[in-house]
Amino acid sequence: MRLEKNYKKLEKIEKIGIVLRPESPELKDVYEKIEALFLQKNIAVILEDSSALMIGKQGISFDSLCNSVDFLVSVGGDGTLLGVVRRAFKYDLPVLGINLGTLGFLTDLSMEELPKFIDDLLVNDYKINSRMIIEGSIKGKKFISFNDVVLSRKDLSTMLKVRAKIDNNEFNTYFGDGLIVSTPSGSTAYNLSAGGPIVYPLTEAFIITPIAPHSLTQRPIVVPADFEIEFNVPNNSEAVIIVDGQEFYDLKENGSLKIKISTKKAKMLHKSSRDFFKVLSEKLRWGELS
Repeated sequence: MRLEKNYKKLEKIEKIGIVLRPESPELKDVYEKIEALFLQKNIAVILEDSSALMIGKQGISFDSLCNSVDFLVSVGGDGTLLGVVRRAFKYDLPVLGINLGTLGFLTDLSMEELPKFIDDLLVNDYKINSRMIIEGSIKGKKFISFNDVVLSRKDLSTMLKVRAKIDNNEFNTYFGDGLIVSTPSGSTAYNLSAGGPIVYPLTEAFIITPIAPHSLTQRPIVVPADFEIEFNVPNNSEAVIIVDGQEFYDLKENGSLKIKISTKKAKMLHKSSRDFFKVLSEKLRWGELS
């Protein structure tokens, strides 16, 4: 498939690390099923400590886990996967998502498919592809984002004004409820709900989508990822920065948020048959008759 950039195969498959959806002790039975399937194939299973505590098992710290295993398995939904990918990013580990949620644009493997996937894994019938990661900074405080960075108004009684620069050149001034800067992987998340375009996930581009803009002339735009984008909040205005819906930062008046693409990519482990357009068709029910 065009734009499909696959990493080389795993050097070995001897140990995996598992992270469960937080605050879900009911996943104990699911974990034991996953553990048994891997152990049957002589693949050791190690559980992350907070997940282990939740279901009454033994585990190790996330950092120790990442230093011990060949890849990670996220068990839950897309939100769980986002957190695992960001935390594991510096370790350069592939992440497999097992979907227990409802939508699952990122977590494409079901429990029913797991036995066959493990068999395929052992004969190198899988793929590891790369996903663009955003690097952001606010007054020197750095963060990374897999899906999106949202600038949202802090005071619900007032509109948010945001000035945008691209490569230090004035680009636009947005006035409304906020602004979404999305990666292609995140284009099917908040960006889609706000009327932004769907972008093939292995593309390298930023999607800038205004949230409820005051002017109808403010439209979503897709720009190449080699630009550096800066957002400034003028006097008498403050914003909340929301990273992947999970981390929050305050952007004070006259503060700036800088965004660029990371030189590293996130690694996603998928079944070899995964087809993004088929996923779209299934999740968005394209082609169905009403």
